[in-house]
Amino acid sequence: MNEMTPLPRPERQRKPDWIRVKAPTSVGFAETKAMMRRLNLNTVCEEAACPNIGECWTKKHATVMILGDTCTRACAFCNVKTGMPRAVDALEPQHTADAAAELGLEHIVITSVDRDDLPDGGASQFVKVIQALRRTTPKTTIEILTPDFRNKAQAAVESIVEARPDVYNHNLETVPRLYPTIRPGARYYASLRLLESVKRHDPSIFTKSGVMVGLGEERLEVHQVMDDMRSADIDFLTMGQYLQPTPRHAKVLDFVTPQAFDAYAAIARAKGFLLVAASPLTRSSYHAGDDFAALRAAREAKLARA
Repeated sequence: MNEMTPLPRPERQRKPDWIRVKAPTSVGFAETKAMMRRLNLNTVCEEAACPNIGECWTKKHATVMILGDTCTRACAFCNVKTGMPRAVDALEPQHTADAAAELGLEHIVITSVDRDDLPDGGASQFVKVIQALRRTTPKTTIEILTPDFRNKAQAAVESIVEARPDVYNHNLETVPRLYPTIRPGARYYASLRLLESVKRHDPSIFTKSGVMVGLGEERLEVHQVMDDMRSADIDFLTMGQYLQPTPRHAKVLDFVTPQAFDAYAAIARAKGFLLVAASPLTRSSYHAGDDFAALRAAREAKLARA
């Protein structure tokens, strides 16, 4: 190959028909995007290149990503940029509450980047956002999706649980064997203990966790993750297909069929989860409002049977 020969472009994997989604073009999508820019808010929908952004934003559903748009970690599956984040925005909690009010949200999901640079990992910003939402839109139910607060989890969980979100979500993401390559900055059992501690501090808060498939995990490994989650008393399991954001990220090793997702869901329900959402396009906050209503109904039905 001489100097003038262009380097070959890395091949993008062709997605099966059940994964393809239409590009977002609706008026509702444009309005949601404009509002987020006006309030200087980031969303995981954009930063993580979520395939459901068109559907969700058309319905005026967006997942706010607090603590900036720059993560202190570099997970092999995630499209959020890595680097040294900027200072925490003091206006972000109220702007988030204003967005919930403007969108008329009955249920909101709040997530964040990892902020290993902050003494509390960013936990106090979650608390301030919850408090701002309770003041501004008191009827909106609140779901948070937090990082693992590495080496700060106990104090972080205690402060957030005291603010009383309705759902506490933290994703395990993959099976323990794949952590060194897929989620190198995290520890599987530390994440499990975090979720377990939420329940220990306040059993009334729903707990939720998710995994991606298609990264080379074995079926029995996924079943073991389900068992570990149930041992930590996790209420709600989400499962979705991993999609490679760019050629630099971990490759998709398998496109899991909808039928295989159905089988995983049946096994998970048999293991005792209150709710299971499992499909190729399932993501942590996809249909979160409807799922919260189903989760609450499932708990009430379980208590009635008891």
